[in-house]
Amino acid sequence: MDLNEEITDKVSEILKNVKEGGNESLFKYMEELDGIKNPSKNLFISQTDIKEAKAKCSEESLQALGLAKKRIEEFHLQQMPKDSLFSDDQKINIKTRWIPLESVGVYIPGGKASYPSSVLMTIIPAQVAGVKNIKATIPCPNNKIDPLVLAALDLCNIEEIYKIGGSHAIAALTWGTETISKVDIIIGPGNKWVAEAKKQVIGNVKIDMIAGPSEILIISDNYSNPEWVAADLIAQAEHDETAQAILITDDISFAKKVDECIRIQISQLSRSMIISESLKNNGYAIVVHNLSKSADIANTIAPEHLSILCKDYEIIEKEIINAGVIFTGVWTPEAMGDYIIGSSHVLPTNGMAKNYSGLSVFNFLRRQSTIMGERETIKTLGPPAVILAECEGLDAHANSIKLRLKD
Repeated sequence: MDLNEEITDKVSEILKNVKEGGNESLFKYMEELDGIKNPSKNLFISQTDIKEAKAKCSEESLQALGLAKKRIEEFHLQQMPKDSLFSDDQKINIKTRWIPLESVGVYIPGGKASYPSSVLMTIIPAQVAGVKNIKATIPCPNNKIDPLVLAALDLCNIEEIYKIGGSHAIAALTWGTETISKVDIIIGPGNKWVAEAKKQVIGNVKIDMIAGPSEILIISDNYSNPEWVAADLIAQAEHDETAQAILITDDISFAKKVDECIRIQISQLSRSMIISESLKNNGYAIVVHNLSKSADIANTIAPEHLSILCKDYEIIEKEIINAGVIFTGVWTPEAMGDYIIGSSHVLPTNGMAKNYSGLSVFNFLRRQSTIMGERETIKTLGPPAVILAECEGLDAHANSIKLRLKD
């Protein structure tokens, strides 16, 4: 049995046990996998915990969180769709309205790094969409958690916070336990155990997407500063050893300069071992004869993040149809999008940008139509509807309309 099969089977077992065993199974996994002692008494993050955490945060970090929150809210507010009304000369009125989901479970990742930014990027779109019931789960290895993560949750006014990580957190949010109520949608990135759990619960709960290791693809000519390009590649590689960083350029000497800059910069960074392993496993430079070919390559890869750092970036950008998000121009590094630009940084990976969009208010909305016709509607549209019903062999459908045509 390979590692992937082992993860699939183990996740399936955990999901089944929590679904059937509720709190008893959940507490067992919290103790075994999260290192939480006495989990029945230590399930929630209290307001005291949050108050103590905020006291440990610097004023400038809290101000930065506040600015990021403001920008994310502003961006997603303009994204909200408006209700609409369709009417025609057949006396048909179709009213379409957007209704928020009732409950959301947010998985806040831990792992190799802690992400207060993910708190804002996942919760704020849901709040803007109008979701009222939002709860969060956070991995707390040995009962430890980044104070700024709790400060971000407090900034979003989230009070229902659980010290749970991994696939058992996904199970609790999907089916509920004696303590935790089930949700309508589970959102947020996580490790391979979380990704596998989200994959297996599809059909029982809505999910945002299966987010895998982080990715960046940079298209660059020698117009760009190789030091900046190197820094952008490294920034993605520092997430974990499975992150992917790819450069496409039409200048082999430029690619070599970027490689030199990478070697210099890595030695100065705190996560140098993770970065080195990531680039060793998944770092590539692709040299093409002409950058006009780069769009085809990018559309095939469908990266999570695409940076176009070329003098004529507009020409290439027009040809891109498959990317989670596109950053254009040298003054828009991907790292800005991770924190402060405003759009959510929860994006499709593993080529799924061909099929999925990044997280937005639409993940938390349902579209509902209300239809109203009049007597004239039946007279004009009824006969062709009867014909279609009879063509499909659905006599009862046809009869439902015919009875009204007689009146």
